Amino acid sequence: MIKLSRGRRVSGALGAAPPLPAGSTWARFGDEVVVLGDERGWATVKAAARRGGLRLDSEPLRVRRERLHVVVQHGRQFQQHHPRTPILVDRGRFLLVELDARRARQIARAHPTCYGIMPLRDGQVIFDVADRAALKTVSDSAVQAVVDRLSRQTLEAALTHLTSLPTRLSTSPQYGQVSTWARKTLGNLGYRVRFQKIAVGGKSSRNVIAERPGQAPHGSRGVVVVTAHLDSINLAGGAGAPAPGADDNGSGSAGLLEMARILADSDGRNDLRFILFGGEEQGLFGSRRYVETLSAAERARIRAVVNMDMIGSLNSSTRSVLLEGAPVAQRVMDGLGRAAATYTALTVERSLNPFASDHVPFIDAGIAAVLTIEGADNANTAIHSQRDTLDRITYNFALEILRMNVAFVTVELLATS
Repeated sequence: MIKLSRGRRVSGALGAAPPLPAGSTWARFGDEVVVLGDERGWATVKAAARRGGLRLDSEPLRVRRERLHVVVQHGRQFQQHHPRTPILVDRGRFLLVELDARRARQIARAHPTCYGIMPLRDGQVIFDVADRAALKTVSDSAVQAVVDRLSRQTLEAALTHLTSLPTRLSTSPQYGQVSTWARKTLGNLGYRVRFQKIAVGGKSSRNVIAERPGQAPHGSRGVVVVTAHLDSINLAGGAGAPAPGADDNGSGSAGLLEMARILADSDGRNDLRFILFGGEEQGLFGSRRYVETLSAAERARIRAVVNMDMIGSLNSSTRSVLLEGAPVAQRVMDGLGRAAATYTALTVERSLNPFASDHVPFIDAGIAAVLTIEGADNANTAIHSQRDTLDRITYNFALEILRMNVAFVTVELLATS
């Protein structure tokens, strides 16, 4: 048995590890730090934490180290499914729970698209909150001019159309209609557009892929990719149930189309590619298929993948965006963070624990991909139901996330190295 206590930094850098004695460790959930140590030497652990500027403000609990697990993505949904599981740290999307390892694996297999469950690692940063002042740079007038072209009117029109169909289930006739509409919309903007066939549960669906070449010589061009999933789902109601999918993920799809509109005539050096994926809700079928088809040379050309999922509903008083990636995507996360601090008022949260959205297959293939999503998306209880409707969308917030993404993509399109 060990002891566990929670605390917050009162001095020193937020990201620094507290100077703890041998045999003890820590993990971080945003501005909250969890300290673990041998119960027989707990007084020494507390003293070391205090000297390191960490104030432990919870009574220590006796726990078994091997039973500590982190829940990522939909912590609230996990709590609804497993109300008897002890919650030791509750940060909404992220939880620290006490759970037998075998049971944790069973739950993870039963809900592979809802939340991830992983053993707590020593020194693990589950997520952090970026220092805006440290990230902010001098605004570039050319980038600002592109950002300023974003329009609520056209964003709202696209999202209204997407939600006008009763469902966008990947294997439904309605998905065929909306993917055809998206292909035509992107084609009318001047992109070279094609469908990519995918299989979803033994049935047919498709991705929509739009491209525009950069101006640099072919051999020296990279490619910047922007993605979102076009499909929606009603988990409780089944295939024929209404699934308007306004936030999940009409917001990301409409945002992609709006980015495509304002970047259609940009003069970047690098190629620009937009992809609307099918089959995300059933298990990332569209993005997995797309990544599988990429040659080694094509994978190497990809500078960055920016994935948008659930960017439209504001679920807390804090206007925050979560950047979710992996070490392979650190440069992209840093660039998006700088764009957010420079061109928006967003609070930026960051996590290196990717799960269950279309950035994951890219990361698995060693490609730098980052999910951009509303920071409190776990509090949106309307997703995957008929209640995910337009009245839950906060357009000005969605536009803030789009400003960040547009600024970053514009810089990447102009980059020479």
